[in-house]
Amino acid sequence: MNETMVCAVGRVATQPVYREMASGPSARFRMAVTARYWDREKNAWTDGHTNFFTVWANRQLATNTAASLTVGEPVIVQGRLKVRTDTREGQSRTSADIDAVAIGHDLAWGTSAFRRAGRSETASAPTQPEPNWETPPGGSPDASDVPAQQPSGVPVLT
Repeated sequence: MNETMVCAVGRVATQPVYREMASGPSARFRMAVTARYWDREKNAWTDGHTNFFTVWANRQLATNTAASLTVGEPVIVQGRLKVRTDTREGQSRTSADIDAVAIGHDLAWGTSAFRRAGRSETASAPTQPEPNWETPPGGSPDASDVPAQQPSGVPVLT
């Protein structure tokens, strides 16, 4: 199946609207994407045209989107582009929607703290301490810093 996948970098223009549907959670928000270019005459960066997209998220992505995004935040959205043309009252209107696959904060503009969404199956999974992946200055890691098993539980062959 051929689909137009896009990656849009912009800002959240409207507060995400969250709804519980029969098919599962759904969220939508508007995203503003403004082109910037270097104007040689002014010797400065200048804003170009702004495009607005309606971003749609479903299932767990919808829940996380509604809990994480607010107006004005910089975001990166990857998904399927859907261009629609409607005729209302004799006028033709074109809209561009993105059916999101992934949404995240644009870390070029600030920091973000990731929190894993709560799930019932992860609550019962055994937890292991995080191994020390740092290499000590001027040396190689000692045997106590290297995990004895891979995350899948398969022993490491040496």
